[in-house]
Amino acid sequence: MMRLNRLLIPVVLAAVVGLAGCASSANRAAMVPGDLKPAKQHAHSVAVKTSGGSPTGAMDSSNISDEDLKAAIEDSIVQNKVFNSVVQGKAADYDLMVSIVHLNKPMFGLSFTVELEATWVLVKQSDRSVVFKRSVKSSHTATFSDAAVAITRLRLALEGAARNNIEQGLTAISALSL
Repeated sequence: MMRLNRLLIPVVLAAVVGLAGCASSANRAAMVPGDLKPAKQHAHSVAVKTSGGSPTGAMDSSNISDEDLKAAIEDSIVQNKVFNSVVQGKAADYDLMVSIVHLNKPMFGLSFTVELEATWVLVKQSDRSVVFKRSVKSSHTATFSDAAVAITRLRLALEGAARNNIEQGLTAISALSL
């Protein structure tokens, strides 16, 4: 009996350490779609604004911050030439506003599926007309084979759902006639 307790203690400690690790925010680079094929490359400038995200707290599960989502969208626009340029703090031809309205994250499991819904709104600055408005729903599943640690699996699923959402939103915008 004593021998069993000595063997069980390290196993229990390893499990507790593995399960109680620190959560990390979604990585902005991991949220950028790899090979987006835009239907058109718009010869206009765009300013990106995001809302609805939240930073990852010390005792919280992984989240998407507004700043990281904004950077991922901007990087996607630049890398895939969806617009001629992304501008900061000055007048752009268009304003793109992306707001996270629903984020469903699992608490436990071997496979984590994150569901994300964001509203995408593109406004033409010259006359303040809304040229595009759509709710984009996406999801991504990370399995035990992707990462053994649950916290990492959740972050991977979160990044994948955001990446899929960005890909869908920018693909739809690239098909517009601006």
